[in-house]
Amino acid sequence: MKISKIIALALAACLNGTSAFAADVAKDYPNRPVRLLVPNGPGSAVDTLTRIVAAKLGDVLGQQIVVDNRAGAGGIIGMEIAKEANPDGYTLISATTAASTIARLLQKSARFHPVNDYDYVAQYAVTLNVLVVNPQVPVKSVKELIAYAKSGKKPFNMASAGAGSQSHLSGAYFQQRAQIDSLHVPYKGGGPSSAAVVGNESQWTLIPAPAAMTHVISGRMRAIGHSLPKPTPLLPNIPPIADTIPGFDYSGWMGFFVPKGTPRAISAKVQAAVVKTMDLPEVKKAMAFQATEIAILGPAEFRKVVLVSMDENAKLVKALGLTAN
Repeated sequence: MKISKIIALALAACLNGTSAFAADVAKDYPNRPVRLLVPNGPGSAVDTLTRIVAAKLGDVLGQQIVVDNRAGAGGIIGMEIAKEANPDGYTLISATTAASTIARLLQKSARFHPVNDYDYVAQYAVTLNVLVVNPQVPVKSVKELIAYAKSGKKPFNMASAGAGSQSHLSGAYFQQRAQIDSLHVPYKGGGPSSAAVVGNESQWTLIPAPAAMTHVISGRMRAIGHSLPKPTPLLPNIPPIADTIPGFDYSGWMGFFVPKGTPRAISAKVQAAVVKTMDLPEVKKAMAFQATEIAILGPAEFRKVVLVSMDENAKLVKALGLTAN
C-alpha cells in the first residue's frame, strides 16, 4: 500500500474519531449548570431580555442557566472576560449591538474583536429604542420635544447607559438629526440611567424598550416615539420618530456567542434549544411585553448582521464626531 494512501486512511480515521468524540460530548451536554455572561448590569434592557430567555432555555437544555452580570466600560469588561473563558460549552455570552460593536469604537481599552474572537450560536431578537421623557417635562410628542430643546429651557439632560451604550449612540444620533443640543449624562448601566429619568435628574433618553416599558406602563416615564422606521404592533400607541424626522431608523440586536473554539456540536445543540425556547408561548408573550421582536438567525446569518452593524456604527460614530476615551 502506498504511503500516501496510508496517510489518507490515517487522517480519515483520526477525523472520524474526532467527529465521534464531538458527538459524544454533545450527547452528554450539558451535565452541569451553564454560565451566561451578561456584559451589562442588573436592570438593564440586556439583562431583562437575557433573563427571560435564560429561564426557559435552561428548561429546554435540562440544566440551570446561571446569569453572570459583568458590567463596565460599555460592555467591554464582560466581552473580554467572555473572550478568555474556557471553550467547553459551559460559558454562553449575551451578545448585543452596544457591547459588541459600539463600545469598542468609543473605548480605547477594548481588546476584543466581535467577529474574530468568538463563535456564533444564534440571534434571537431585534431591540427597538423608545424615546421617553420624565412626566414633568411638558412635551407629549417628538415635535414638542424638539421645540422644548430649542427653547433653551434648563435642565435638559440626556441620560445614557454609559459611553458606548446603545442609548448613547441612539441619543446622539437623534440630537444630530433633530438639530438640538442636550447635555449627555452617562450612567453606569441601563438601570441607573432609567432611574435618573424617572427621578428627573435627567429629562429624557432614547433607550432600548425593555429598560423603559415597565416605567412607561406605570406612568413614571412618558413614551413619545420609537426608533423603528414604521409603526409597530409592539407599541401601537407610540408613533415612529420617523414621522417627525423622516428616515430616522435605529435599532439593535441580541443573540448568543460562545468562546472561540467551542465544539460545533455543542453550539448546534444550544442553537436548537434557542429556537425551541423562542417558540414557547410564554417567551413570546414576555418579549412582546418588552416591545421586543423575536428574530431567529443561525450562526452564518448572525455573523453577517454583526459585520453590517460594525460598519454602520463605525460610520455613525465618525459622522457624529464622537471620539474614543
